[in-house]
Amino acid sequence: MHFPDSSPRASLYYDYQIYPFRRPPELNGDTLQHKVVIIGAGPVGLVTALDLARYGIPSVLIEADVQVSQGSRAIVFTRRSMEILQQVGVTDRMLEKVLPWRCGNSFYRGERVFRMEAPYDEDDRFQPMNNLQQQYLEEYLVDQVLAEPLIDLRWGTKVIAIDNQPDGVQLTLDTPEGEYQLHSDWLVAADGAKSTIRGMLGPRMEGDSYTGNFVIADIKINIDLPTERLAYFDPEWNPGNTILMHREPEGIWRLDYQLPEGETAEEALAPESLNKRIQAQLDMIGVDAPWEMDWCSVYSARAMTLPDYLHDRVLFTGDAAHMLPIFGVRGANTGWQDCHNMAWKLAFAIKGWAPEHLLASYSQERVTAAREIIDEASKSTRFMTPPDRGFRLLRDATLSLSLTQPFVRPLFHWRTSRAHDYLDSVLNCMRDDNAEFSAGPVKGAPLQNIRLGDDDYLFDRLGASIYLLYFSDQAELPMALTLLKDAVTRSGVPFEVVQISRKPLASQSHQVIHDPIGHMHQRYDASEGTSYLVRPDQHVSARWKQFDNGDLLTAMKRLINLS
Repeated sequence: MHFPDSSPRASLYYDYQIYPFRRPPELNGDTLQHKVVIIGAGPVGLVTALDLARYGIPSVLIEADVQVSQGSRAIVFTRRSMEILQQVGVTDRMLEKVLPWRCGNSFYRGERVFRMEAPYDEDDRFQPMNNLQQQYLEEYLVDQVLAEPLIDLRWGTKVIAIDNQPDGVQLTLDTPEGEYQLHSDWLVAADGAKSTIRGMLGPRMEGDSYTGNFVIADIKINIDLPTERLAYFDPEWNPGNTILMHREPEGIWRLDYQLPEGETAEEALAPESLNKRIQAQLDMIGVDAPWEMDWCSVYSARAMTLPDYLHDRVLFTGDAAHMLPIFGVRGANTGWQDCHNMAWKLAFAIKGWAPEHLLASYSQERVTAAREIIDEASKSTRFMTPPDRGFRLLRDATLSLSLTQPFVRPLFHWRTSRAHDYLDSVLNCMRDDNAEFSAGPVKGAPLQNIRLGDDDYLFDRLGASIYLLYFSDQAELPMALTLLKDAVTRSGVPFEVVQISRKPLASQSHQVIHDPIGHMHQRYDASEGTSYLVRPDQHVSARWKQFDNGDLLTAMKRLINLS
C-alpha cells in the first residue's frame, strides 16, 4: 500500500499543511465513469482542473503526496501567466505577496555589463515578472480547488498501472487503504518531469540534456538589493561558471549556482560545500549579514519535448510534455499556456460543441511552441552552461569583450519566457484582413489587455467563451450578427459579442465597453465595423477591418467544427 510521508516539511518561513487521504467511493465497490482524470496536483494540474471547471467539466485530480511542493522551485511568474491565473481566480491573493520586477542584470568581474528592462506600459495590469515561491501559489490553487464542487482532489494516491484505450482510460491506483480501479473518458498527465504516465506509456522525448548541474538554495537573509534578476559570470570563487540570485517574499533569497564538472549532487549538497559557496557569493557582492539555509536541491538543464502531446485518450501537459531550462523562467509559465490551450478544447469536445479531433490542434500548437522555446532556451543555456570547449571559448571571449565593447553586451540577453503566437495554427481563419492592420494583436497572438478604467481591464470582462470584439458606435448590432449569435448560443456553444463604442451605449443582449477617447480603438487599429474573433484562451482566431457575417461564419466553422 502507498503511504506518503505525512510529516509536515520543515521551513524557516512556510507552514506546511497535511491534506489527509479520504476514502473514495471506488474503494467501497462503486464503479464510476469520470469525464476527466488529472494526474499531478502541482501548479499545472491544479490550473487544468480549475480551467475545466470554468466550462462545467468535472474532474478527479490525483496526487501521490499529501502536501504542497517543498522549496521555492518555480518562483518567477510572467505577465501572461498572471493573466491565465486571473481566469482561475488566484491573482488577487498572489498580488498581496508577490514581488514584481522588470529588470535583469549581468555582472562580470565586478562590473555590470548588461541590463535588460522588460516592456511595461499603462495598459499592463501585471508587471512583466512576479516573484513568489511555488508552495504559496500551490496553496492558493489548492484552496480554490477545494472550494470548487466540480473537482475531486484525492491526496495520497499513486498511479501504479494504466490501460489507455481509444475510448477511455483505466487506472490502477494505490492508497493507504488499498488499491482500486478508476475509469475515465480522458486522462491529463500533469505529473511533472519524472512523469509516471509518460514512463508507463513509453513516448520518448526529443532534444538535448546539458551536462551542467546547478544547486538551488533558498536562504533567509536581509540583503538591501532591489527585486531584480542578478546574474554573475565567471566569479573568482566559481571560475568558468554562473550564479543567479532572486529576491523572494518573507526575507528569502534564491541562489542558483553552477557546479564544476564531475561533482555529484551528494557532494554539492553537503553542508560544508553549501556553506562555503554561499558565503563566497555573499562575500563577493559585499554582503555581511547572517543567513540560514531553508531548502536546497540540484537540477540539470534540459531542452526536450514529446513530438506529440496526444496519445489516444491521454493528453500530456507541462513538464510531463516537455522539459525546459529554467533560464528565462520557462517551466511553469510554459505549462500554464499548455493547459489553458488544452482546457477549452477538451471541454468543447466533451460537451459536444466541437469534434474530438479539435484536440489535435492542442498538440500541434503547443509542440510548435515548445520547439520554438527550446530553440530560444538552448541559446541561453549554451551561454550559461557551455556544452563543449568551442562554446566555452566563444562565451569567454564575449565576457572579456563586454568590459570594453558595448556591441557584444546584448548577447547576455536571457530570452525570457513569452506568450506564444500561434501564427500557423490550423484554427486560424484563412479569409480575414490580418495583413491590413498596422496595430493590435495579430492572428494567432493573445489579446492585448487594455486598461478600461482605474481598476478595470479588458481581461476582467472575458470568461470561458468564444468572443467577437466588435468596434461600433451604432446602438444596434447588425441583424446578421444578432441572428448568428442567437443561433450559436442555442447550440450550446458559449459565444459572446463585446461591443467597443466611443459613445455611451446600453444593451440587454451583449456587453458594451465604453471607449470615450478611442484608446482601445487605437491600440487595436479599429474603425467602425472592425472585428476580432477570439478563442476562449484569449488568442485571436481572425480579424477584419469591416464585419462580414459570411467571413465570421466561415471562421467559426474552422475554429470549432473543422469540417
